[in-house]
Parts: sequence; C-alpha cells; structure tokens
Amino acid sequence: MIIDILKRACRRVHANTKGLAGNERASRQMGRGAGGDMSRKIDLIAEKTVIDLLRKSGIDATIIGEECGRIEGKKGYIIMDAIDGTTNAVRGIPFYCCSIAYAAEFRLSTVTDAAVIDLASGDLYYASKGQGAFLNGKRIAAKNESPADPTIGVNVSGVKLSVVERLAPIIADADHTRQFGANALEMCFLARGFLDAYVDLRGKIRPTDIAAGYLIAKEAGAKVYSDRGLDLESDLDVKTRLSYVVVANNSMRERLKSLF
Repeated sequence: MIIDILKRACRRVHANTKGLAGNERASRQMGRGAGGDMSRKIDLIAEKTVIDLLRKSGIDATIIGEECGRIEGKKGYIIMDAIDGTTNAVRGIPFYCCSIAYAAEFRLSTVTDAAVIDLASGDLYYASKGQGAFLNGKRIAAKNESPADPTIGVNVSGVKLSVVERLAPIIADADHTRQFGANALEMCFLARGFLDAYVDLRGKIRPTDIAAGYLIAKEAGAKVYSDRGLDLESDLDVKTRLSYVVVANNSMRERLKSLF
C-alpha cells in the first residue's frame, strides 16, 4: 500500500537526519532548489532518502519536491517537502518535519495518502482518504467545538504590511496566537486538537509544503479554505504559491469570517 511506503520513507528520513539539526554540516548551503529557496545539506540528504526509497519500493510516480523540482514518472504524483522548517532545523530549533503525499492527479484535491513525521520527536502522522487521520497508530480528530479562548496559528514570516492589516482584527481578537515555523506540522497540530485554526495569507506557501498536512487535517475533520473562503484547490507545481485557512470546526470559520 502507498501509505505504508510513505510512512516508511518518513521513518527513514528521521533515521538519516537524526543528530544533524543545528550542526554545521546540516546548514551548509548547496545552491537554490527548484522552489527558489536556498537548499541546505539536510534538505538534500532528506530528499535523496525519500527518492531512493520510493524507487526501490517500485513507486513510479512523478516526484515533485522543493529541491529536485519535477522528476517524471508514469503513474500519479508524489508531493514532498523532505524538510519542512529548514530554518528551524539549521538553527537546532526542534520543530521541523518531513512531509510526503501521493495524489492520483495533478490537483491538491486528488491527494489520497499522506504522511508527516516530526523529525524532532519521531511522532508520525498519516492519513488515507476516507480512512481518518492517525498519530502513531491512534486515531486523531480536530476539535469539534472550540473554546471561548481559541488558540490560532498565524504565519507572519516575511508578511507584507497589507496582509498584517488584514490579519490585525483576528490577532487582536485572539486570546492565543502561535507560529512554530513548519506549516505541515502545524496543520498536524490542528488535526490532533492543539490548534483551533491556522492562517497563512502570505501568498508564499507551495503545494509541496501543505499537500500532506492538507489531507491529514481534512481526515481529522478540519476544513481547509482558500483566502476567498472557497474549498482550497490548486495544481501541484513547485512554482505555485498559495494562501489558505484551516479551521477545526464551523464555529471557528464563523469567528474568522472577516478574513474571507
């Protein structure tokens, strides 16, 4: 099963990058990846680990990754960010992950299997479409009711002033806001009930960053919207940029309605 291969790839990345975070070898700059960001040694180690395992496992899908760009295959698509949260990893901040998803077609809505491993803790999140979301073998669910003082993740890294103004009422109204630095893992935190909403309106995020977190959040019962309030949809190209909002339940969507 594809989900088992994705989980195995995540675990292999965890094993092959263990102890690298925060050291000089991990942070070595290796040129710019296909996504346009600076690639670090730890990114390339992780990505090669995934690609090698996929090919040895007989997966002949087209691979789309932030470093490698696009490697053509014959059936389906693997969308990966082998290290999501590279800045955290380079600095030794223990919040970064490996994120891998499989899609039947070149659209986000066709993602059928996903796995995300917290590379600091080893926690493994995964989901298959229609089968629910899981953490280390136990089913997880987003909160079906949020408290009066919800906790909202807001990504404001490199945000434009116009977006700050758009977010200001939400941030002012929120009792608790958080930004950890790895979108896929933050979506998994929402899926397990740690966050009530997650907002990224910067227009910077790639499908490779969120494809796995997207399915895990949805299978946990959350809703994922575009910045216009529509169900999030996108192609899977590494050059595509997105804004999106994830809510654990309908009451959180209502609370954030000023964003749409």
